[in-house]
Amino acid sequence: MPKVKRLGPWRVIFQWFITLSILLLPWFKAGTESSLRIDIPSLTLFFFGQALRIEELYLFLFITLFFVLAFLLVTLVFGRLWCGWACPQTVLNDIADWLISKIGLKTVDNRLQGPLWRKAAIHLCYLLLAFLVASNLLWYFIEPQRFFAQLAGFDLHFAAVITLLIVLAAIYLDLALVRRLMCSEFCPYGRIQTALVDPGTLTLHIPDSEKERCIRCGACVRSCPMGIDIRNGYQVECINCGRCLDACRVVMVRREQPGLIQYSFGASNKGASALLNPRTLLIATAMLALTVIITVSVLNRADASLKIARSHLASEKTLADGRIAFFFNGWINNRSQHEETFTLQLEKTDEPGLMELKGQTAEITIAPGANRRIDFVLVAPALPQAKEVELFLSNSKGEQVARANGSIPATIEETQ
Repeated sequence: MPKVKRLGPWRVIFQWFITLSILLLPWFKAGTESSLRIDIPSLTLFFFGQALRIEELYLFLFITLFFVLAFLLVTLVFGRLWCGWACPQTVLNDIADWLISKIGLKTVDNRLQGPLWRKAAIHLCYLLLAFLVASNLLWYFIEPQRFFAQLAGFDLHFAAVITLLIVLAAIYLDLALVRRLMCSEFCPYGRIQTALVDPGTLTLHIPDSEKERCIRCGACVRSCPMGIDIRNGYQVECINCGRCLDACRVVMVRREQPGLIQYSFGASNKGASALLNPRTLLIATAMLALTVIITVSVLNRADASLKIARSHLASEKTLADGRIAFFFNGWINNRSQHEETFTLQLEKTDEPGLMELKGQTAEITIAPGANRRIDFVLVAPALPQAKEVELFLSNSKGEQVARANGSIPATIEETQ
């Protein structure tokens, strides 16, 4: 009997690749920080070597928009292939099915059949799997090493503990009670996909020209995890996993015939050229433009940012030489991937009298990706009118890396 070309092993390999990537990504570092992590205390997104703080929200919005467009493009091109090959819900269900078979249980009408101890074992596996998923989610907010250290020392933040328990309970209940019903009844993606389907979208179906070869064996129905009959045409519950395709090929190869079921771009099998339509090209062009914008913005980011503001805790003071001391607060963010030492300096001005900075203005050492507040004083002569002064930040090489403006009033009385 000829060898059957099955898609199942390729789907499993792809699922393992996606799963391991999601699990291991937080463990890898880009520089000194996780490759991808949101640090809530500092409001910073660590994104593959770049530290994006809240003031750079526009970059985060661009990245979010990029992924939204990528989602739309994948749906337009591949249909529900995401559901059957990469969706976490499907991957978890496939793992659960594998565990059920290994433990020696059977599923009848979504109910487990077997000895009580085997049922207890599978529920224990569900709990462990749910704990792994919940922990993995938190690793994108808390470094994995720190997460386990705090968990072992019962020092995990209250909010993290609550999140861990809620996600763990949700995943366990999903595996124990919901399973494939999530895909067929509750998940909105299938309904959204029907609105996005295009004449060139990848579809799993039986072409009309092949239906007469069907021998009504029912192998495709028995293999379908969603319990649908692909012979009835397109159905929103279909997740394009390809199990029916493999089952049909196994049966038909015994008759020395090719399988009936196939993937094709569009029900009429127009080929990949069917993707060259206005909707697909528009989204692809928008994604390309966003890619250029994000790349240029990230590459041209300064190594540091500087913000200054007048202090509300200290009033101006007149010094013995008649000059006035103005109190400021500053915030410096080191965006680079290495520790850096900064110096805050005052831009030269042509104003009469002497202006100078005092306080925390030199040898300001900041860890990579960290943010630090400094307090300093601007000493300036009494001016006839309000004045904007320019300050700049230089690194250890003497290069200017950031600038900011500060305002000083004309007289002390005007600020009171």
